[in-house]
Amino acid sequence: MSNNDNTARKPEKTRIMMVDDHPLMREGMARFLNLQEDLDLCCDAGSVEEALVAVAECNPALAIIDISLHDESGLDLIKTLRRRYPALALLAMSMHDESVFAERALRAGANGYLMKKEATGNILLAVRRVLAGDIYLSAAMHSQLSQRLLAPQAGAPGPIAGLSEREFEILHLLGLGFGTRQIADKLSRSIKTVEAHRASLKDKLQLKSGADLVRFAIQWLEDR
Repeated sequence: MSNNDNTARKPEKTRIMMVDDHPLMREGMARFLNLQEDLDLCCDAGSVEEALVAVAECNPALAIIDISLHDESGLDLIKTLRRRYPALALLAMSMHDESVFAERALRAGANGYLMKKEATGNILLAVRRVLAGDIYLSAAMHSQLSQRLLAPQAGAPGPIAGLSEREFEILHLLGLGFGTRQIADKLSRSIKTVEAHRASLKDKLQLKSGADLVRFAIQWLEDR
């Protein structure tokens, strides 16, 4: 056998970046993906700032991004990466219900949305589908979006359309029953900042009081 046969280069693995503020999640994903013959989780980050440095250094083909980061919305990071790296595949991952956040993630520029509770069974399917240039959503979410597109009012903007990503996130948390202080702690923001977002929400949604805003948020989640 020739030396050339012995030293034949193995196919280069596809490079992947993971952005999640939980180190154990990043470590677990690295162990899982690096077991695959064709995948290499070459870099990870726990914040938006770290992610922007890492993506420039390791030049991944795919970034898997948790949309709920401590320092900033992962949806904002997806928008930034889509603008700066048009060819980069982006897979949003979250513990949040896909019926609330999947469409938002796709509009931000993601190529797919995967809930963490289903990640074990579907992560490879999602990764390979997004790397192939397709969109990944669960079958249930595909059906929901299709029905919405076919609905008579599908093109009519609702009251939620004008909200910023942070306002959208706070509305979601209000609907889940979190108070202002709890939201501030969860998002690593000051109470004053959350109160300012709540005031903006009331104005944009044309609601008179904080109680009206909470009722709206709860009803909105129930209607999703």
